[in-house]
Amino acid sequence: MPSLRDYRDRIASVKSTRKITSAMKMVAASKLKKAQDKAETSQPYAKAMSDMMVRIAKELVIGSDGPALLVGTGKQDVHLLVVVSADRGLCGGFNANIIRRANAQIKELVDEGKEVKLLCVGRKAYDAFRRTHKDKILDYFTGLGGKQAVSFSEANEVTQTILDYFKGGEFDVCTVLYNEFQSVLTQRPMAQQLIPFSMTFDGDDAVNDNDGLDADLMSMPYEFEPSQDAIFEQLLPKNLGVQVFRALLDNAAGEQAARMTAMDNATRNAGDLIKDLTLRYNRARQAYITKELIEIISGAEAV
Repeated sequence: MPSLRDYRDRIASVKSTRKITSAMKMVAASKLKKAQDKAETSQPYAKAMSDMMVRIAKELVIGSDGPALLVGTGKQDVHLLVVVSADRGLCGGFNANIIRRANAQIKELVDEGKEVKLLCVGRKAYDAFRRTHKDKILDYFTGLGGKQAVSFSEANEVTQTILDYFKGGEFDVCTVLYNEFQSVLTQRPMAQQLIPFSMTFDGDDAVNDNDGLDADLMSMPYEFEPSQDAIFEQLLPKNLGVQVFRALLDNAAGEQAARMTAMDNATRNAGDLIKDLTLRYNRARQAYITKELIEIISGAEAV
């Protein structure tokens, strides 16, 4: 049976842990507001960009000689998965969920006979895949955003890396996997194909099914100047950058929300544990007092 000192030390240790988790919850809550505003602001812009691309693409006659980012390489043998995670832990199942989703997609592609390559954005994804799929990692990014929010210039570094690998013939299809920020309590793992251009999201209907798009806008004719190819050569990389930026912002907001929730649960659990340990301590203390009284009474009667 633990001694009274053991109980006191354990209670003090849990109280110290509760102070840390409570402080981390407040820090995450303060960061969440800014990250949430940026993520929610970027989502309509990214969707509007996608809708515009879909409307323009409907007016084009696209052949095999079209823009590479639109038509791809003509093959689907090599897949690049851009896995976006957090740099830090202590945020519940946030990182584990996206890593599990990526592992499932890797297995699915390998079973189909495809070659898989990885681009890790976030230390947790890199650490996880370095142990299991080190030979598949092309490159990795850590420390994006630092103490501030993720900037477009940092997202552009990731975008340029993807484009450089595509131009170098390293892959045929590129898909980004990230946690979509839906609410403070909900972050859903998502997979979005970036190259070749596609608006079909994992688990969602394709945007080009005209969902949410005005019929007049969808049927609006376009005149292109100087040419369709020249315009798409400009729009496609910009759209790629916007979608990558949106994924990073969603992931950053989801990380802070998940950390705040996890630390709140940890603080509550620590409080419950302190109550339980205090109750055990009081019972043990009462038992020791009773034992000492019995010994004193027994000694007095023996005299």
